[in-house]
Amino acid sequence: MNITPLTERWTNADLFRLLWPLIVEQVLNVTIGIADTMMVSAVGETAVSGVSLVDAINVLLVIAFGALATGGSVVVSQYLGRKDMKNASRASKQLMYVSLWVSLIIMGLTLLSYRVLLRLIYGHIAPEVVAAAETYFWISALGYPFLAVYNAGASLFRSMGNSRVTMVVALLVNGLNIGGNALLIFGFRMGVAGAAMATLASRAVAAAALITLLMSRRAGPVSLRGLSKTPMDTAMIRRILNIGVPSGLESSLFQIGKLLVSRLVSTFGTPAIAANAVTSAIGSFIYMPGQGFGMAILILVGQCVGARDYRGAQVYTKKLLYLAYGALIFLNLLIFLGMEPLVSCFSLSPEAHDLTKRFLSVHCISSSIAWPLSFALPNALRAAGDARYCMILASISMFTVRLSLSYGLAFVFGLGAIGVWFGMAGDFLVRGTCYTWRWVHGRWQEKTVI
Repeated sequence: MNITPLTERWTNADLFRLLWPLIVEQVLNVTIGIADTMMVSAVGETAVSGVSLVDAINVLLVIAFGALATGGSVVVSQYLGRKDMKNASRASKQLMYVSLWVSLIIMGLTLLSYRVLLRLIYGHIAPEVVAAAETYFWISALGYPFLAVYNAGASLFRSMGNSRVTMVVALLVNGLNIGGNALLIFGFRMGVAGAAMATLASRAVAAAALITLLMSRRAGPVSLRGLSKTPMDTAMIRRILNIGVPSGLESSLFQIGKLLVSRLVSTFGTPAIAANAVTSAIGSFIYMPGQGFGMAILILVGQCVGARDYRGAQVYTKKLLYLAYGALIFLNLLIFLGMEPLVSCFSLSPEAHDLTKRFLSVHCISSSIAWPLSFALPNALRAAGDARYCMILASISMFTVRLSLSYGLAFVFGLGAIGVWFGMAGDFLVRGTCYTWRWVHGRWQEKTVI
């Protein structure tokens, strides 16, 4: 293929070195989360319930940090593609500023209102669960600034193509989290407070490690050296927010939509709830390689667009989508063929067992057909500055396709809980079709980020 010298440097070996740490990091995020929950469960059902309630709120609150990191990654990647290292480093410093300020504001508001939030969202819950949730909530809120700084620092290393650093730090910090849980929960018998403090400490170590590495002279083309002497640049922050705000709104609305869909499932009883939870858990493992490929698309397309190498952006997007499809189809095929022994690993009633197999069948087929186009391809559009289109389409599809189709199939046409999973499949297909149309017709090439 006839591509520019910028994109020629991304050989297959370079892509492999970028991709495998990204995928491993996604695996760590899921498996460590499960291990964390299992360790907390030793304290009792009250602790698990309190932590799960807070985590559901935390997901919505910390979406802002991931969205800002996405915005910063796009801006820095485009400057790197243009080989403008000075502005790439300037953008990295502005990302740190805005991430820290936003996280401090969210932390302050949370500490002032966490009791009110819990009662407003969950209403009347058992007093012992409330006590556990309140303890976990205020301690975890203290870690928001560390989490924001970690996300920003990790996005900067990924923008430079150095995903191995973030993987190693994630491995180290997750190990510290598990070790801290073991010490504080089982050793000092601190219960929920111990779990929260272990998470807080691990996030602080993660943030400190990445800041130290980015301050060093071996950081790479993007550095945070001179951060304290660099003034805030409103124009640069605006560029980051132009990508970050739509991405954050999109993710928040998506999570709200998922909660509403889960509420639909809950109307069909405990077996449907259990089957939905197990299928979602298995699905999270299936998506991990795809999420890694999506991150790679964000980095490579950002660099190509920064160099005005739109042909290179198309070449790498197509290659990474092919790889994402290959990984997803392979994993779904394994799940499909080994469905009976896999589902048997969970302690489910016969009805829930049967429902899980039916849900998984719909999920394996629909995600193999449309997931990469629905969730990996949009990163190419965001990297080009077309984040607003992604936000509008995702929001419309979630609330007019997934929710309405799920309700119609489940209740109007009488399909029951499996109608919700058909609604999800319809959402995948609509998103994938619209994102593909946008990408193929090249409207993203008209956008400007830097």
